[in-house]
Amino acid sequence: MEFFLILGFMLVVGYAGGKGGGKFKAPQVVGYIVAGVLIGASGLNLLTLEISQDLKALSNFALALIGFSIGGELVFYRLKNLGRSIITISILESLGAFFLVGLSVWLYTGNVPMALIFGALASATAPAATVDVLWECKAKGPLTSTLFAVVGIDDAVALIIYGFAASIAKVMIRGGELSLFQTIRVPAQEIVGSVAVGLVVGFILSYFVKQIRNRNELFLLSLGAILICSGLAHSYHLSIILTNMVLGITLINLAEVASRQAFRAIADFTPPIYVLFFVLVGARLQVGLLPQLGVLGGIYIVMRVMGKSFGAYTGARISHATPVVRKYLGFGLLSQAGVAIGLALETWSTFSAYPEGVQLGMLALNVITATTFIFQIIGPPLTKYAIFKAGEANQDKLSNI
Repeated sequence: MEFFLILGFMLVVGYAGGKGGGKFKAPQVVGYIVAGVLIGASGLNLLTLEISQDLKALSNFALALIGFSIGGELVFYRLKNLGRSIITISILESLGAFFLVGLSVWLYTGNVPMALIFGALASATAPAATVDVLWECKAKGPLTSTLFAVVGIDDAVALIIYGFAASIAKVMIRGGELSLFQTIRVPAQEIVGSVAVGLVVGFILSYFVKQIRNRNELFLLSLGAILICSGLAHSYHLSIILTNMVLGITLINLAEVASRQAFRAIADFTPPIYVLFFVLVGARLQVGLLPQLGVLGGIYIVMRVMGKSFGAYTGARISHATPVVRKYLGFGLLSQAGVAIGLALETWSTFSAYPEGVQLGMLALNVITATTFIFQIIGPPLTKYAIFKAGEANQDKLSNI
């Protein structure tokens, strides 16, 4: 009964936070996160870190739904004019953050392993908050389509960058010979495995979806496929977001007309899950770490913003993306959460095993946790600003900005 009480409390508090955010013309997701902070470890501590950890499966489920929904937006024939720009932008915005943060941390600390790790962590972008804002604004257009694709692909790019950076940093700390094979093996396995699982389950699902017309049956099948993909991803240490994104891409491109009802049914199911997810995000944020940021945290924040923005602009310009994408895309790529925190935890777990790496592990965990609070608060409003400036938001919502 306590479990249901917690979920009900979170939904009510999240709803109130979303409404409160609207009063200040902020995206609802900011209200959800602030509500989580108020009742979480940094506030009243009603939703403790232990409870948040016990509800980790709920967070993973929300990420699975987000990945599936992103995939449903990526219809190939509609994206064919954006294809080149999406890949170019995804690579350059991630590398831009990696190089600027890494170089700045190296110049400040003189520590190459630390520079590599912080640069790699900076490359990750959290899709959840960005996607939620796009849905809230009912946005449509080239900037929106590019954002959907880039925040989805960003997960894979960040994993590759981190795989290389962590391998090199580990060799520098413990000594030994750097193996190119070992450097690329883990991220390659995770990405290839995620794509393979999503493709196979998506292909099977598309066959059955074409045979069914009942909305409830389509919902049950689609939800079952999402849970299967998520379970396999968890069991084999794959990316839940990427696996379900490929599932959604496969389904929408093999059975676009037949699957529309399935995507709509999943979309109708997701609002309470997203509220719970963002309340949990807020509850986990430790505001008390903010004073500990210091110069290193400030460097990380400023250089990550500059790297993401400059990289996105450069990628858009090189690939001849539309002017609106060049001008505003960077504003939608600043949110930071799940992937970055997960990699920071992995850094702490891996490098704390070496005496020379203990400080690196703790610094990475503290800085990423603290800066996530800042990026999760500023990211959604900047995404909303970009969408409205680009003229891609639903006109009925213009009065809310």
